[in-house]
Amino acid sequence: MTAPRVLLADDHGAIREGLRIMLESHGIDVVGEAADGVVAVRNARALRPDVVLMDLRMPGMDGVEATRQIVAEGCGDVLVLTSFDEQELVADALTAGAVGFLLKTVDAPSLVAAVHSVANGDGVLDPRITRRALGLIPRSAPDGEASPTASGGRPEADAVAAAGLTDRERGVLETLGEGLSNAEIAARLGISLTTVKTHVSNVLGKLGARSRAHAAALARTRR
Repeated sequence: MTAPRVLLADDHGAIREGLRIMLESHGIDVVGEAADGVVAVRNARALRPDVVLMDLRMPGMDGVEATRQIVAEGCGDVLVLTSFDEQELVADALTAGAVGFLLKTVDAPSLVAAVHSVANGDGVLDPRITRRALGLIPRSAPDGEASPTASGGRPEADAVAAAGLTDRERGVLETLGEGLSNAEIAARLGISLTTVKTHVSNVLGKLGARSRAHAAALARTRR
């Protein structure tokens, strides 16, 4: 298996060095570094990494704007790694197109696993910011009216009930809530990887979720 190629974006040199040592010791190829958003965008354009490990608060162009530009230009998938978990930052990062959000207190095995997941086309969400991510899910039916209350008044779960998912799509949503990768979903449900990707895309669209991480968080409210 080809090692994921990672670009590190953090304004603290000691943190970048620590991340480089840790990731490379686990077989991950760190192809570049950046101390601010401008350099992160420039290096992402030049290096085309599989994953950009992005801090959010940096001088000059911050990580949110850098994420927006990198994603818009298709220069790599962005996995946020930050010390801050405020609702606004979570919202801004995921809206900008980040496919994962982790706090810097994450342990090394979990970070390595997250990098591999993102490089393989999946998303990751730190369990500690799930509640904040839930706040980003639309809380009304598509027509703007209040959602039904079949779930007993939980608006996030009501959004699922109002989304009109097929039985297969509901099954895919459940597997997203379990944190399964696309390959694992394909094996679980006995369908092809291409079909999984199609179903995931449909689920996101029907739920109005901005990312796979949002859908996974929403799925957990149904349990």
